[in-house]
Amino acid sequence: MKKVNITEGPIWKNMLAYFWALLLGAFFQQFYNTIDAVIVGRAVSSDALGAVGGSSAMVVSLFLGFFLGLSSGATVVISQFYGAARQKEVERSVHTSIALALYGGAIITVIGYAIAPWIISAMKTPVEQSAASTLYLRIYFLGMIPNLVYNMGAGILRAVGDSKRPLIILVVSCFVNIFLDVLFVIVLGMGKKGDSYGVMGVAIATILCQLLSAVIVVVMLTRSQDMHKLYIRRIKLDMQMFAKIIRIGLPAGFQSTMYTLSNILIQAAINGFGNDTAAAWAAYGKIDVIFWMTVSSLGTSVTTFSGQNYGAGLYDRVRQSAKQAFIIAAVITIPLSILMYFNGALLLKIFVT
Repeated sequence: MKKVNITEGPIWKNMLAYFWALLLGAFFQQFYNTIDAVIVGRAVSSDALGAVGGSSAMVVSLFLGFFLGLSSGATVVISQFYGAARQKEVERSVHTSIALALYGGAIITVIGYAIAPWIISAMKTPVEQSAASTLYLRIYFLGMIPNLVYNMGAGILRAVGDSKRPLIILVVSCFVNIFLDVLFVIVLGMGKKGDSYGVMGVAIATILCQLLSAVIVVVMLTRSQDMHKLYIRRIKLDMQMFAKIIRIGLPAGFQSTMYTLSNILIQAAINGFGNDTAAAWAAYGKIDVIFWMTVSSLGTSVTTFSGQNYGAGLYDRVRQSAKQAFIIAAVITIPLSILMYFNGALLLKIFVT
């Protein structure tokens, strides 16, 4: 599949092509939890909506956001080496990145599963939503390894200019997720058995689709004929590459958690107002994330463009990439903000009857 040419041609045009693929990918990735929320909100109850889209979603975002911020360090490192055509370093950084996803996913799974009940309680989740929220969170954590493997693998593809295939993977897995949500919750009647069963159905559907995404992206990497080809037996932590990834990715990881932590504190306060308010906040969060997906996708775009051009020694293109990214951000986010401000009530009706 044709890659976006990052080191040649008009920057704004290539960046927009790369950005739109990233944004659509982020949209479909967020669509996992959004579809879960829509299905349980309409087919089960508002308490189930709160369980899927409230406290549990915030906690998942905290853990996942930190690791994705960390993985951005891998994207930068790989893009720099790829731009400089340093094959050995690209190979080492690719295998270290996948190893980091495996180890990181295992750690998050164990810790997250163990402390899920305590977290839900600490966030003052309404009693009616606590059991379902804990169940959803625990099942989601069980799928953290494939989740992180997919995201790291997609980051590797994007680092070399391929933003289209990660998008295709997400589109396919999202439609499978919708099918499985409807199958489990409505066709098989899990939603009629109570909130916990309905929430269990959408959670299982989600992790199955994340597993599918991980398998596909790994197959793509192993079949690549480029310098970022993945060899399963070579997956290990190269400490030198690991240090480079951590040096760049750790600040990004902490930055990501700051936004999520503030939302968790707000969520805890909102939960004190009862079920309906918690469900309303959950629905709002699904709309609010659209804005942040846009900004984040543009940030990833300029990071990749800067990384490859820096590695290739094209420093003027690095500066121009940053300038043009700011202009693109203003052109996109200002109209989006106006649209959301004047159509908030209409957007919220997507989630509730």
